[in-house]
Amino acid sequence: MLANQQPLGTDQREALDEQLRLLRVARDSGWHAVFTGQHFLSGEVTDMQPVPFLARLAADAGDMRVGVGILLLALHNPVEVAEHFAALDVISGGRLTFGVGLGYRQPEYDALGVPMTGSAARFEANLDVVTRLWAGETVDADLPWCRLDGARLALRPLQQPRPPVWMAANSDPAVRRAARLADAWMINPHATIDTVRRQLKLFHSERDATGLAAPVELPAMREIFCAKDRATAAELASKYLADKYRMYAKWGQDKVMPDKESFDIPYDELADQRFIVGSPEDCVRALLPWRDELGIDHFVLRTHWAGMPVEPAAESVRLIGEEVLPALSA
Repeated sequence: MLANQQPLGTDQREALDEQLRLLRVARDSGWHAVFTGQHFLSGEVTDMQPVPFLARLAADAGDMRVGVGILLLALHNPVEVAEHFAALDVISGGRLTFGVGLGYRQPEYDALGVPMTGSAARFEANLDVVTRLWAGETVDADLPWCRLDGARLALRPLQQPRPPVWMAANSDPAVRRAARLADAWMINPHATIDTVRRQLKLFHSERDATGLAAPVELPAMREIFCAKDRATAAELASKYLADKYRMYAKWGQDKVMPDKESFDIPYDELADQRFIVGSPEDCVRALLPWRDELGIDHFVLRTHWAGMPVEPAAESVRLIGEEVLPALSA
C-alpha cells in the first residue's frame, strides 16, 4: 500500500521517486500487488489522486497487480469512473483490482457538492452503473447526477465481465452491504482482530441470506513495519504511526468504527491488535492468526507513513518480501 501521503512542503518529485523506489523493492522481493487510496483536501498532508498515480506505478510494476483501495465512489460520476478505470485495466495489462468505499469525511462531500444524507444509495447506484458498463451492457439511468439513454462503453476493461470489486467497510451495516454487492470485503487496517472476527460472521451470514457463494478472495489491510528486531522496528516506526492515527482522529475515522472507539489514545494502547511492528518472526507470528483462523488470503500491507524516511521503509519492504511473505504463502 503506497499511500504517498507527504508532509506539507515536501518536494513532490522527490517523494514520487521514493514511492517508485519502494515499488521496485517490492516488485523485486516477491510482492504481488501495489495499491493506493484516495482523499480530497487532506489538509496537513498531500495526496496524489489514484488514476494518475496508479498509471505511473503500473509502468514499473512488472507482473504485479495494481489496485485502488479505496475510491470514494459516491463522490464521482459513474461514467467517468467506468471510463478511467477501464483504461487503467488496459494500461496494467488486465491486472486492476477495484476497491471502493463510502468515505466518512464531511469536507470531502462538501467540496464535491454531494450531500452525505443518502450517500449509501448514491454509492450503490454508481457501483451498479459502473459494473454494468464494464460488462458491455446498454445502460439507462435517470439519476439526479447521471442520466443515460442506451449508454455503452467503447473502451472496456480487459478483465471480463469486469475487474474484481473489493469494498471497504467499517460499520456493521457497511459490512452487510459489502457482502451483498462486492466480490470481497476489504477489511480496514484500524479494526482489531476481535472486531473482525465478529464482523466476519455478519459478512458470511449476509451472503448466505442473499444466496451468494463464499467469496473467492478475503483481503485485509494491516499497518506493518519490519526491522532486524522488535526494538529497532518500534524506534523507527512508532512516531509516524502515532502521527497517522492522530490525523485519523482529527478526520473522524474512529467515529465510524463499530464500537466508536477512539484513536486519540496512547500509542501502546492504539497499537494493541492493530499494528504489527517487529522482526520478521514477529510479523509472521502476528499475521498467521489472520490467515489461519479468519481465512485472510490477501494482505494489503502499509509500511510507510507521512514523514518517514525512505531508507527504513525500503528495508521493511525488503524484509517482508523475502522473509515474511514466503512464510505466509507456505
